[in-house]
Formats: sequence, structure tokens, C-alpha cells
Amino acid sequence: MIQKERVEQLNKKPVAARKYVLYWMQQSQRSEYNHALEYAIERANELDKPVVVCFGLTDDYPEANERHYYFMLEGLIETERTLADRGIEMIVEHGSPETVATRLAQDACILVTDRGYLRIQRMWRDIAARRAPCLAVQVETDVVVPVNVASTHEEYSAATLRRKIKKNLDKFLIPIRKVRVRKTIPRLRVGSVSESAAERAMKRINIDRSVLRSAHYQGGTGNAKQILRHFIKRNLAHFPDKRNDPSQSIASSMSPYLHFGQISPIYIALQVQNTEDPGTDAFLEELIVRRELSMNFAFYNQQYDSFSGLPAWARQTLQAHRTDPRPYVYDFSELEHAQTHDEYWNAAQKEMTAYGKMHGYMRMYWGKKIIEWTEDPERAFETALHLNNKYEIDGRDANAYAGVAWCFGKHDRPWPERKIFGKVRYMNAAGLRRKFNIKKYVERIPKGE
Repeated sequence: MIQKERVEQLNKKPVAARKYVLYWMQQSQRSEYNHALEYAIERANELDKPVVVCFGLTDDYPEANERHYYFMLEGLIETERTLADRGIEMIVEHGSPETVATRLAQDACILVTDRGYLRIQRMWRDIAARRAPCLAVQVETDVVVPVNVASTHEEYSAATLRRKIKKNLDKFLIPIRKVRVRKTIPRLRVGSVSESAAERAMKRINIDRSVLRSAHYQGGTGNAKQILRHFIKRNLAHFPDKRNDPSQSIASSMSPYLHFGQISPIYIALQVQNTEDPGTDAFLEELIVRRELSMNFAFYNQQYDSFSGLPAWARQTLQAHRTDPRPYVYDFSELEHAQTHDEYWNAAQKEMTAYGKMHGYMRMYWGKKIIEWTEDPERAFETALHLNNKYEIDGRDANAYAGVAWCFGKHDRPWPERKIFGKVRYMNAAGLRRKFNIKKYVERIPKGE
């Protein structure tokens, strides 16, 4: 049974006497360790009905481009195949997700969906729940502790959320049982996403193709698991001491896969816990507490994607120093093309544009320097967010918004006051040279754009 705290009824309509239970998969794009899918199967078995999974492939998701779509479609290819192995059909339909879900819900007993934390994701679910002719239920499966169980309000920092998360871990950090599908259905649709159809789908949809797919990361649950196994075997033990070192490749690289829901954070956490490795606690702090702090931010702060969503003290101190002389001022194009005087910053920007992911510590340095080199703090915030969302595979989610906001003071404390930054934490190149072999990092980043 799925824990009741993960389940939320989105409308007051009855269960209908129709053909199937529909799982509208949008955020959690995987066929395993997925509470929403297993809940849909449980309800279908109770009703002696088959399960159908649908996915709405919109071509106008904000700031998404070919890099993001191709990674997502690689994952959907695998998800469709593994669902078929369980006797479940997956329909991938070009169209706005809530419209696709509503159309297929016309023949559904129940509409089940997963939870998204961003404004557009919540809007889609609200619309579909209103339009569906049957009961609509949301099941939360992309966090360990459900967001409104962990906290009833926006948390100030990781320290304030950590205690609340930890007291709920034993209840929610548990394996997800795979439910057997009792009844299958003849295919409703011929030619949903397959390996050959994915390329055709990319040609059909009207998307921004200015950012090419990343050759460094390939989408899909299987690839995520393989990378995770490598991380656990080779790097987990070094994670506490070396995770912040850009010259070392210690990161788990799970964030692109978590972004698209291609792997469950619970699955990752349990795999890491099973090792009893000394690096476990440090890794779980990042995976659970820090990541779910981001979900808390996006869920409770309606201005999570704007300068106005920053803490009052951070906005005030940055505003107080908005006219301070900047040592360098770069326009958006110069920043985008890594044309600054700082070889470390340029390397970080090139890493992001080439690979689709930047080292986490360098992303903090990168964001801080955009504050320092941009005419005013509001423009700096917009620049950092747009560059991050455009090039990072894991951009445009709660972690991305919280990560950029952190550079501007979110989830941090006031520091001694200085020029430009006021009381917002400052970082400099001397710190990189003092702490790390930063030249080694620069040397391994592609030299071109």
C-alpha cells in the first residue's frame, strides 16, 4: 500500500465506470520505484481494469531546448519498453500535457498523476483535475519525505528543515513494492515512442534547437543506475572530503536523471545506505535534505524564479550596493560565450555549455561572479537563471531555482558587509587557488564554445 501522506485527491468527482485507470506520467518518467504508477496499478486491480500510462509532449515548455528534450526522449524510449514488459501501454502524444491527460481521461475510471512543484506543473494538474470526468488523484513520488509532511511553510535554511526531515525518514525511506498488473489491454495506439520514433518526434515538435544535445549524458533509468553503481563503487568513500573539489570527478551526476524523474531519490538513497560506506551521511544530506529544501522553496514561495523571491535582508543589502562601481561589467553575450578575464569562470561556463552540467562548487563561484560583473542585482539574477536554465540538463527545476537563489543569499545568512555584495556571501579566485588544484579543472574543460 502507498502511504496515505503521498496521496492527494485533486477533485471531488466519483470513480467512473469506464475502460481503464489512467496514469498521467509527467514528472516521474520511470517504470520502477514510482509510487504514482504503483498506486494506479493497485486501484486498477481493485476495479479489475487495465492501466494505461500517458505522457504529454509539449513543444513550448519554458526555456527548454533540444538538449533537454533529447535527454528526456531517451528516457521515455526506455520507460515505454519497460512498461510494456509489465503489460502496460504507454501513449506519448504531442500536445499540452493537461490537454492530453484530459482527452484520455474521458475513458478513465480514475486519473492518477505524479506531483510537480513548479508553477506550470501545478497549473497543468489543476486544469486536468477540473476537466476530467472522473476522480483525479495526485501521488508524490519524487521526494523522500512529502513536501507538506516535512514542513507546513517555507524554511529558512537546511538547518531548520533537517530536523523535520530526519524525524520522518524511517517512515518514508523504505523500498517500493512492485505491484503485479492483473489485467492488460490491447494496444490503444500504434507507434508511440520507440527508438526510431524518438528521432521523428524531435523533428515534428517546434522547439528551440540552438542548444544541441549533450554527448556527455544519455537519458534513461538504466544509464542512471549504471552511473550510480560507478559512483558508489569508486567515489562515495571520497564524497565527504572531495565533493567540493572541481579538479576531482567525485560527483554522483544524478541530478539530470532526478530532474526528469528517470530515477527515484528513494532508490538512490537505499542503494547508498546498503553500502554502509563512511560517505553515506554526507551524500544523503545532499540528496535528501538539500534537495528537498529546494522543493520546499518552490512549493511555498510563489516568486521562486524572481529576484523578489529572495529573503528581504538579501534584497535590501544588494539594493543598497547596486550603484557600487564594478571592477568589470560584461553583457549577456560576453558571459554566455565565456569572454571574461577570469579563466576559472570561463571554464565553468564552457563546462556547462559543452556538457550540460557544471561542477556544483563552480556553479556557486559562477553565480557569485555574475553578481559582481553585472550592472545591477536584478539583471544579475535574470542572467544567472537564464544561462543556467538554457544549458544545464537539470535546469528549470526546484533545485535550479534554489541554486541560483542561494548565490544571492537564499538559504544562507548575512556575512560581513562589503562592496557590491553587501552582506551576501562573497567568493573569489584566490579562494579557488588556495583550496584546489584549479588549473587541473581548467585543463579538462573544452577550450571552444
